[in-house]
Order: sequence, then C-alpha cells, then structure tokens
Amino acid sequence: MNIPETMKAAVLFDFGDLRVTEVPVPPIGYGEVLVKVNSVAICGSDPAIVAKGWKGYPKLGEFIPGHEFTGVVAATAPDVIEFRVGDRVAVEPHKGCMRCENCLRGYYTTCLNYGNYELGHRHYGFSTDGAYAEYAACHINTLHNIPESIAFEEGALLTGAGTVLYGYERIGWVGAGETVVVTGPGAIGLMSAHIAKILGAGRVILTGTREERLAVGRELGVDITINVRETDPVKKIMELTGGIGADMIVECTGQPGPAAEALNMVRKNGRISYNGIYHEPVTMGLDKIVQWNLTITGPKAEGKLNLARAIPLMADGRMNFKPLITHTFPLEEINQAFDTFTGRIGGAIKVIVKP
Repeated sequence: MNIPETMKAAVLFDFGDLRVTEVPVPPIGYGEVLVKVNSVAICGSDPAIVAKGWKGYPKLGEFIPGHEFTGVVAATAPDVIEFRVGDRVAVEPHKGCMRCENCLRGYYTTCLNYGNYELGHRHYGFSTDGAYAEYAACHINTLHNIPESIAFEEGALLTGAGTVLYGYERIGWVGAGETVVVTGPGAIGLMSAHIAKILGAGRVILTGTREERLAVGRELGVDITINVRETDPVKKIMELTGGIGADMIVECTGQPGPAAEALNMVRKNGRISYNGIYHEPVTMGLDKIVQWNLTITGPKAEGKLNLARAIPLMADGRMNFKPLITHTFPLEEINQAFDTFTGRIGGAIKVIVKP
C-alpha cells in the first residue's frame, strides 16, 4: 500500500482535551506490522483514560488512545512472515514482554514488566499508542486474521468477546444445563449473557436497572431478565432455583452492591466471576467463601488468546453482537462519539469510531 508520511489521529493533549490532529505515521520495528485502522469501538475504560490517564500513563501531548479495533495490514517489517499486506485483522490490546514468568506461563495480560517499552511490553491505548488514528503499529502477537464474514465494525467487539471468554475459562467454563446469572446489562454483561448460552448454559438470567438494556439481552437469547428496581434479585433467583442458588454468577456492574449480592445468589460449591472494574471498596462476608466452598476469579482482559477463540463463533453467526452497535462516527467527531457513549444518548451501547 502507499503509506503517507502523516495521518490524522486523536491525541490527548491534556486530561479531558482530546483533539484530532496531524501526526507522523508510526514506524514499525521487528515483529510488527502497520495496520490501517478501519473501526474502533469505544470501551468503558476510554473515557477514564481521557479524563485522568491510566496508572501513570500516558505522555500528554503525544498519546493516542483506543484499543478495541480492526483494520487491514498496510505494511510489514522484513522479518514478518505470519501476515501479508491486505490481511483483515482484529487486534488485541495486550502484548506481554514474553520474557517474564507470567508471560512465559501465558498470562501476558498481567505481564510483570508492564509499561516497560524497552523490554517489549505493549498495552495499546493504555500505556502505548492506540487506534484512534488512521494507522497503528502492532506486534504480530496481537494480530488475528478475520474472514470476510466478519464486518470490521462487529469485529471491533472481539476484544470484549475475548475478555468474556477468558472470564469463563478462569472460572471453569459453563457446564451444560447450568443456571448462570449475569449482573449488569452493559456491553460486557450483554456479551457474557449471550456467550453463556453459546457455551451451553441451560438458563441465563440477566439483572439490571435499564429495561431497554434488558430487552437487548432478551434479543441476544437471555431466558429471564430481572429489573432490580422492581424486583429483589436475590429473592427472585432463590425462588427460580428452588432455594439453592445459581451455579455461576458473572458480576459485570463494577458496583459494590451487586458485587456483594453475588454471594447471596450463588449455590454451595458455586462460582463467581468478578468482571467489573471496582473503583470503590466492596464489603462482603468472606466466611461464606470458605464455608460454601466457593470458587471466585477475576479475569484480566482477553488473556490466553481468547480473542482467537471468539473469531469462529462470530464468523459462523453463532455469536451475534450486531444489536450492541448503536452508533457510528468518523474520527473527526470523536468527542461527539464519546459524549454519546458516556451520556448513553439514543440508547448507546457500543459506539464505533471510523478513522
């Protein structure tokens, strides 16, 4: 492809000050390709990064956020044989250093050299430049080929799907016929409910406060929805399970109340996957974890190559996230896209930015 010297990109000049400007196209090093970005999905972490950064990152005035994206390979480094110019790809944001103990065990999303660029760590859109730009430099370890049957826009949601699948891998997957409760019908909650059905859950129960989101859950195959403004979710779930409790709780609200309530919804010897990001302390009775022999996990992103697992499910139509995509904006209107996402304008769930 004919690669220009400069490109349009959304640069974080200061916290809360995201501007589209002209910057150099990033160079690529060994093991990297240049991706011509097609679609970027706004993630719930993006507004927080724009507002206050991420754990000491980024460099203001230079940093480009965005991490859920798809595109086409535009150029490859001389040593790259795994991908060719023209390949359609989805990109996962985590690339470990591949030399620390965690990375060698496959836990690259919790790399012990996080943020150390010289040692090879990359976290696109968090500690390393991301995808709200016309081009992005990406290591081959983060790339996955996607077929023509996956539209670029829906493919941008594969990062979320990989995160959900990793959550299920960490908790022991879904047993055939099990009752799974998903709390919180945000994007990850809706994906979790949909994927639980794909994995063989006998009954999926989705709880939340917004009826329009619960309706999307039903469209995605949820069996029972509970509006917690109208019904006590703990009482209802215990009623539905004959007083035993659900086999698995997937907590996606990131809120202290539902996080604590999960312990009161689960059965003895059950499992709880905490998938939210918790900014406030959560108070819960830890003795129940011991006495009820519970398994509790916290998955980190799309680890163990679970984004790759999601691709065939989306490619053949079993996994359908089209109902989640509510808005699309060009890069020049990225701030309006963020306002739409954070304000839930027009029922916004997943908002796509098109560089």
